[in-house]
Amino acid sequence: MQRARQSLPYLAELGWDAEVLCVAAEDVAAPQDLLLADAIPAGVPIHRVSVMSAALGRWLGRGTLGPRARGPLRRAGDVLLRTGRFDLVFFTTTQFIVLTLGPRWRQRHGVPFVVDWQDPWFTDYYLRPGSPKPPGGWKYRFSHSQARRHEGQTLQHAAGWVGTSEVYQHDLAARYPWFARMPRAVIPFGADRKDFAIAQRHAVAPAFSRRAGVRHLVYVGAVGAIMRPALQLFFAGLCAWLSRHPGARSQVAVHFIGTSYAPPGSEKPSVRELAEAVGVGDLVEEQPARIGHFAALSTMCAADALLLLGSADAGYSPSKIATLAFAERPVLALVPGDGALAAQLRKLEFAHVACFTPEPDTAAVAAFFDRTWEPKFTSSPHCQLLGAEQRTRELTGLFARALDFAATAHE
Repeated sequence: MQRARQSLPYLAELGWDAEVLCVAAEDVAAPQDLLLADAIPAGVPIHRVSVMSAALGRWLGRGTLGPRARGPLRRAGDVLLRTGRFDLVFFTTTQFIVLTLGPRWRQRHGVPFVVDWQDPWFTDYYLRPGSPKPPGGWKYRFSHSQARRHEGQTLQHAAGWVGTSEVYQHDLAARYPWFARMPRAVIPFGADRKDFAIAQRHAVAPAFSRRAGVRHLVYVGAVGAIMRPALQLFFAGLCAWLSRHPGARSQVAVHFIGTSYAPPGSEKPSVRELAEAVGVGDLVEEQPARIGHFAALSTMCAADALLLLGSADAGYSPSKIATLAFAERPVLALVPGDGALAAQLRKLEFAHVACFTPEPDTAAVAAFFDRTWEPKFTSSPHCQLLGAEQRTRELTGLFARALDFAATAHE
């Protein structure tokens, strides 16, 4: 949702009139953040469709949003596209089954479509040697087989592709020889300083309480099994630093907020156990429940320093990179040393990078803790490239190329 929301204020300036087709907020099992509407320009038509409730969906074996939403979105999209006023459909969602509507709409209404790969649709990550056990049991296996079946069939009919990671592009090119001919662009998520102003204007409370004489380090976001190496490096580095500065133990608090992917009410902690195993559980506070976008921004701004967790999956590119840069706090990034993410962060020059491959760099983590006692954030000139306006400009450039490609394909 954030890609679309952040683009809407700038699309009209760049010559694109947009309408939004989405699921009604009350039918999405996620925290509601009513302030998000403040960032949407007045006059943008938004078509909200009602879908089966998550509770009923789970009872019928269709608890995930995508399967519940596909039918209502298909019907609403057919009505809109019959008007003939649309040049392009842009899918930006991680509910990938919805992307299968693209070929249908192109065939029935003649409207080309562009797809956004925020995460991989089909991945062999959990099949690789040394990878953790995949989550979800038979549900994961079903989703995996569905992704294998639909990914190529859907993508082959697209007029353009945008993704958040260069690795995703390389993987698709390796699987599908025809992918190289498609207009495509790697465009990570941007951030908008206007969002920070909204959070401040509404005095949104942070998700933790400050204590006098304590440095608060904060991570906001879900934590999956593939982030375990990053967490292990962080806690090992923290232990190494504390062994040299035992008197500082009472001056450190680490907050992990919104760590669970589970629906509201069924969240379980996943980080604290790792911290306790190495003897720093008393320094860690974990709130598994997800929080809203503006609460996350206020939480980041209330911190003394921020954490960025990379993944054992080399293609992973966190959507929060730009937000962390705009929060203007010292950032410790724990990432694989042989991936594109480490190279990207070093180029942006706003984060302190510690790598967990090929060897865990605990010294780099300890060095960051030395710096947090004298926090000095220096804005990098490269971070201006992370703004939502610039990202939207890149996106509309892809749209234009996609329309040319679609027109040529039909000649």
